[in-house]
Amino acid sequence: MQPSDFTKLSPGKLVKAPSGYWAFAPGPLPPKLEASWKLASQLLDAERALAELAGTARTLPNPHLLIGPFARREAVLSSKIEGTQASLSDLVYFEAAGADRPPQGEPLAADVREVWNYVRALEYGLTRLKDFPLSLRLIRELHEKLMQGVRGAHLTPGEFRRSQNWIGPARSTINTATYVPPPLPEMTAALGDLETFLHADSHLPPLIRFALVHYQFEAIHPFLDGNGRIGRLLLSLLLCRDALLPQPLLYLSAYFEKNRQDYYRLLLAVSQKGAWLDWIEYFLHGVADQSRDALWRTGRLLDLRQEYRGLMQKARSSALPLRLVDSLFENPALTIPAAAKQLGVTQRAAWLNIEKLMDAGVVTEVTGRERFKVFVSRGIVDLMDAERTTSAS
Repeated sequence: MQPSDFTKLSPGKLVKAPSGYWAFAPGPLPPKLEASWKLASQLLDAERALAELAGTARTLPNPHLLIGPFARREAVLSSKIEGTQASLSDLVYFEAAGADRPPQGEPLAADVREVWNYVRALEYGLTRLKDFPLSLRLIRELHEKLMQGVRGAHLTPGEFRRSQNWIGPARSTINTATYVPPPLPEMTAALGDLETFLHADSHLPPLIRFALVHYQFEAIHPFLDGNGRIGRLLLSLLLCRDALLPQPLLYLSAYFEKNRQDYYRLLLAVSQKGAWLDWIEYFLHGVADQSRDALWRTGRLLDLRQEYRGLMQKARSSALPLRLVDSLFENPALTIPAAAKQLGVTQRAAWLNIEKLMDAGVVTEVTGRERFKVFVSRGIVDLMDAERTTSAS
């Protein structure tokens, strides 16, 4: 990291360590921002798209409907930014097959567990927020869930770092790194300032505050591993904490992953040049884009649910297959034991009801085994993987 890359507009200070390397310590939030008509227009567009998504979420027939597929898509894409190769299909199979007893020898088992941990951390955070504030303690708890039993698990899960880290290309050293976060004393002070900002009254619009928080967390980089995923997870929690959404249906990792180079470049530009407006405009565009994407997917998922329910009604099925259909829109995979537990019937009866879903093309058995079968709704998985059509933008 070169001090010459940092200008007088940088929102922090350079710190030289005794061993000679330079690090950056971001100053407390909020910075001084100069509003513009362009920023106001982008903020209005993001708020309008988010409000439309919130309105749709309030009309869902079941408050838990669709949360699972959206959360799992976010987990896959947020982890993909960090280099994992697991797909949504891999994740839903892994969960249904028994995440505590994953098949041995599968090449993607480690990647899938990392993604599954993201889902667990997100679900934990959303539940914890109901009776606990968004705080440094909760952030550490999320990190512990995220890093449990995966690569990086030796890097003090649930604890802020006790040594210096850095960001740069593979095989870079602390002296050749692109960015070096604050040393421990400055890191501790910056985290305290961030927690204060999370709870302070502010005249800033919520979406702009969220953009500031995300930058600040990434600049502090308080963990030895998992910082990016925790930083993106925090955005989901902030949206629900501040009641901008009644259900967690908006996630930004798809936008960040699609525009990954801009994501890293703009974050770094804030540190080096104080380019806050460029970062905030990028962030707001992401909120608008992903709100519209979520609206598009929500509409098509509800259409698919109606189609599946219609198939069951046409077959004159009982209410039990209809309950299984709805469960697929919470988690698009089934097993016979899980279906039996959910329906309160024997495993034989559960199999008969799953068989009706198979006959109608609602689910497909994906293991090819005689025992421990897993049934997946390819329609739901494919829809969550699909690219949004241009006409829906």
